[in-house]
Amino acid sequence: MGNGEVEQDEPEKKKRLLNTVSSSPMSRNSNGPLSPDGKAVDAAALQYQNQKLVQMLEAQKNETHALERKFRELKDKQDFYDETLITVNRLWNQLVDDFILLRTLTGGDPSDLEAFDEPDLSTGTTMSCPPEATFLCRLLRTNHIEKGDGNGIIKYVQEALARRHSSTMDLLKHLQETIDAQQTKLDALESNICGKLSREDVIIQLQKLDSLLKEEANNLRIVIRFLHMKHKQYAEEVQAYVDSHAKDQSDLRRISGELEEAMAELEETRRKLVSLKMQKDGLSRVHSSSFSVINGSNSPDKPPEKTLGLRELKDSVEEAKTLAAARLSELQEAQEDNSVLLKQLEALEDELKDNKYVLTSRPYTLLNEKLQHLNSEVERYRGLVDTLQTDRNHMIRWEKELTSKADTADASRIAVSLSNAKIEELEKQLQKCIVEKNDTETKLEEAVQDSGGKDFKDEIRVMASALSREMELMETQLNRCVDAAREAIALRKEISSLEVMLKIKSGEHRNLSDKCAEQMLEIKTLKTLIEMLETEKQQLRIILDMYAQECFGNRTFTEIKESENRAHMQAEILRQALEDHSLELRVKAAKEAEIACLQRLAAAESEIADLWEKVDASERELLGIREAIRVKDAEAEAYISEIETIGQAYEDMQTQNQHLQQQVMERDDYNIKLVSESVKMRQIHSSLLSEKQSITKQLHQVHSSIEFLTAKIAHDEDQMKSLLAQAEKTSAENRHLVLTIEKEKLELMEAEKDLKWLKSAFESSEKELEQNQQTAAKLRADLEEERTRGKKLKEEHARVTSLLEKMSPENEATAIQKLQDEIKECKAILKCGVCFDRPKQVVITKCFHLFCSNCIQRNLEIRHRKCPACGTPFGQNDVREVNI
Repeated sequence: MGNGEVEQDEPEKKKRLLNTVSSSPMSRNSNGPLSPDGKAVDAAALQYQNQKLVQMLEAQKNETHALERKFRELKDKQDFYDETLITVNRLWNQLVDDFILLRTLTGGDPSDLEAFDEPDLSTGTTMSCPPEATFLCRLLRTNHIEKGDGNGIIKYVQEALARRHSSTMDLLKHLQETIDAQQTKLDALESNICGKLSREDVIIQLQKLDSLLKEEANNLRIVIRFLHMKHKQYAEEVQAYVDSHAKDQSDLRRISGELEEAMAELEETRRKLVSLKMQKDGLSRVHSSSFSVINGSNSPDKPPEKTLGLRELKDSVEEAKTLAAARLSELQEAQEDNSVLLKQLEALEDELKDNKYVLTSRPYTLLNEKLQHLNSEVERYRGLVDTLQTDRNHMIRWEKELTSKADTADASRIAVSLSNAKIEELEKQLQKCIVEKNDTETKLEEAVQDSGGKDFKDEIRVMASALSREMELMETQLNRCVDAAREAIALRKEISSLEVMLKIKSGEHRNLSDKCAEQMLEIKTLKTLIEMLETEKQQLRIILDMYAQECFGNRTFTEIKESENRAHMQAEILRQALEDHSLELRVKAAKEAEIACLQRLAAAESEIADLWEKVDASERELLGIREAIRVKDAEAEAYISEIETIGQAYEDMQTQNQHLQQQVMERDDYNIKLVSESVKMRQIHSSLLSEKQSITKQLHQVHSSIEFLTAKIAHDEDQMKSLLAQAEKTSAENRHLVLTIEKEKLELMEAEKDLKWLKSAFESSEKELEQNQQTAAKLRADLEEERTRGKKLKEEHARVTSLLEKMSPENEATAIQKLQDEIKECKAILKCGVCFDRPKQVVITKCFHLFCSNCIQRNLEIRHRKCPACGTPFGQNDVREVNI
């Protein structure tokens, strides 16, 4: 307990010494806390209280960490909820806008276009809502959400959503009604034109058709003007956003300059505090010299020296009081400077809060929503391109996997065939060994008293070790064959899953092609309508020019009437000619459009037929590959069954081999007696040599079989090359599709550049704001540290004054004894805590622990530099010299 308490109390003493830098004996008397009666408190009780406080702090820290985690989880959920509400609101508004545009284009009331401004107006009324319910209020188009029970809020939300849903359904119904009315008008005109009518009826019908076309043209003009106005409005808003962003950047630069000035002022105050600490160090040295004089005059034989020491002590105390008063005045000045800096920081924080309010304001959020609305179409096309590219990548991966799986299947087949051949050879060798063993047993019974038995025993052991090695090799080969069979089963499963994915992707591709064809037809119809309107406009201009060229002179009434009649006749003739000409032009245009459509349809049908032929060819190739895979799977199953039978036979042979080994071990002792017959064993050796020659012949046969298998492998490789060529053809077709997709990508890149520029500008502004917030937080922390240091200096000054007041001639002896004890404690503190020999000369500014320069220099030479007392990492710049 003693050592632990000293080690725990040592950093606190060091921090106090560094903060006050007062090594005077009066300040050192404050190392142990005093009770109200002036008595010292027990160190064990203080240690126990400190441990309790540490435990309470750890418990509070754990609770705060748990609460922070819960808060983060709730914040993540709230963010996800807000994102979903934003997307729903955007899509809903987009759907309503599409309905309104379609209604106006199909002959509806152009005043419905004013409904485009309703969402903007509704979003402006959500300022009274709380921030967590802003997006919900915007979605429901309400000013506030009533507070109450959960069921009441749910009912309120459901009712609001039902109202908005009913409004959208009403829009859809009106759209359907306008489309039906337009269709009825067109059907009536078609029926009237198809019937046999007179010239007057034809003129009336044409006038009706002209009126309908004029109405449609007016509607289109109104829609185009409205869209043009909207475009101008959006452009102005974007320009305003860019201007505000530039202003924000200038404000941020100004604020950064002010922050740098504040940092410089804080650095000046820190230097002043350091100078104050150095002055206090000089004062502490004066006190230490006076106390050394007092310690030298403790003997009762020298009373005049003691009185001189007390006088010097009093003088030093008076000097300390004067210095303390001066330091108090300097501290008050530093506090005033800190208060001024705090006011400046508060002003900066207010400006930063204003910037945050700008970022969370309604126009800023509206601009973000509009940008998201513009990005949605780009993302949709990008998604189509990404899906096609992923399909291409999947096809390439699938082809590579098929080739690798075919290679592995061939390798497994070769391994199985080799293992079968080796197993057969080993079986033959085992049979020969059994025969040889029987022969050797008969010969060994005859060679009982031969002296060459040791050599025979060694040869038998060599043979046994060779057989065991061959058996181990056989086991490894069998394990490889089993692994190859398992891989073949896994490949079969992967092939089935890839086939399912192919079917799904082909269906998606067909759906996308159908959608593209429908969109192209709509574009063609709109182009034809625009051309018809332009031709009618030109005809009307010609008629106006004709009427404008008429002139009226000084003629008689009869001449005027005759000229009017002539003009009427000419006008009727011109009208008839214009009508005939317009009908001919319309018929020609319709025929040309029909011919062009037929040509495009024929080209599209030819392309579709080519694509279907390619798809059929690829499906045929897939069927061929599937059949080959099925054949390979059947072969793999046959190999697996053969491997299982071989494994069973191998286990039987292994048991027999163990039995034979036991018999050999039993007869080793008996064979020692049969060493005498060396002549007969030489004959046996010659027979074994002949058998060795036969084994070499068998090895030659095995090599010939291996060459045959290599030829077979080459043939299989040629087949795989042909399959790879077919796969390359399919990949070339995929590349052609990719080129078409890349052309569409180039069109999308131009729209994406503007969006990226806006996003980058927005992100840069956010980063600058975050950096300013971090610098402000650092300044706050520095100011709080300076406040705590000033408080500590005040407290220590009060302690010094109280101790000086307590000093009197009556309590001099007790005070001197206490001072001597404190001097001893301070001497122990002043020694290094690592070597306990040298004085403390260096401080680590991160943890305020003191050590000698030699120990710290050794620690600096190590790569991982850590404090010997607390283990905090530090660098070369964190080490400062201290004069104690």
